[in-house]
Amino acid sequence: MARKAKIEKSKKKPKFTTRLVRRCFRCGRESGVLRKFNLCRICFREMANKGEIPGIRKSSW
Repeated sequence: MARKAKIEKSKKKPKFTTRLVRRCFRCGRESGVLRKFNLCRICFREMANKGEIPGIRKSSW
């Protein structure tokens, strides 16, 4: 779990656009974030397996 100070700091508008930090909106994780869903890979997998993300299915072949 990310510290609240880091989460609040990443919400501010950065001075330069390259300094933008994307964080998971659910847990605050900084790395491994999927832009389309704003979720980290761990939260994405948990929610997808539970069926909480519409349009996402676990594939099997």
